[in-house]
Amino acid sequence: MNHLTEQQIRELNLQLLEEKLDLERRVDANDNFGLSNSFVDTTGELSMYDNHPGDIATEIYEREKDISLNEHAEFHLRQVNEALTFMEKGEYGVCVFCKSPIPFERLQAIPTTLYCLEHVPDPNESERRPKEESFLHPPFGRTSMDEHDNETEFDGEDAWQIVESWGTSNSPAFAEDPNVGDYNEMYIEADEHEGFVESFESFVATDMYGDHVTIVRSKAYRDYLHNGEGDPLLVPEDSYDLEDD
Repeated sequence: MNHLTEQQIRELNLQLLEEKLDLERRVDANDNFGLSNSFVDTTGELSMYDNHPGDIATEIYEREKDISLNEHAEFHLRQVNEALTFMEKGEYGVCVFCKSPIPFERLQAIPTTLYCLEHVPDPNESERRPKEESFLHPPFGRTSMDEHDNETEFDGEDAWQIVESWGTSNSPAFAEDPNVGDYNEMYIEADEHEGFVESFESFVATDMYGDHVTIVRSKAYRDYLHNGEGDPLLVPEDSYDLEDD
């Protein structure tokens, strides 16, 4: 049996209906807080692509604010409709978690509440998560396939390596190897071959017919010789004329 009297339920029902009407009017009156208007309408620009971000900072700020206000209004409206639904079912005024009666005074202050004071969910926890989270689940750290011999697909580590190649805030001071001499050596598997299998393939070149072998004396070439991997055909650089291969 509901602890609320019929008079109290009518009073709360009227309060919820007034809130619902007010929210719907506000959202409709300003076109979802201006979100129906494009940046073209706001700035007069045909395109944003050629503008420096600072040139449209005010517009970006206003759009972010409108999105936040609209999201808050939508959430509040959902709460009102949910409370009205519970009221129609005769389940209003009882905590959905512990089934204990919610005091009338609390319902007067917050007519949309479905919880007693002890079981109110964290109001700061957002239920809206970026779509990328579901697409990339599980997160990086559990998507590396290196330990699986039969797995060769693009994995989380590969994704990070691409992002990392554009630079990070790390310095040699954070490197595990104390003998790091180059920022490029700090990347994950920095010595991993990209685009070739054997080391010498990165500095041995031919023409399109496979003739006229040329040695490109790059850093990879010098490292190859320095590590004692040199083929008899590959001799130290100072034995070659730089123009004669």
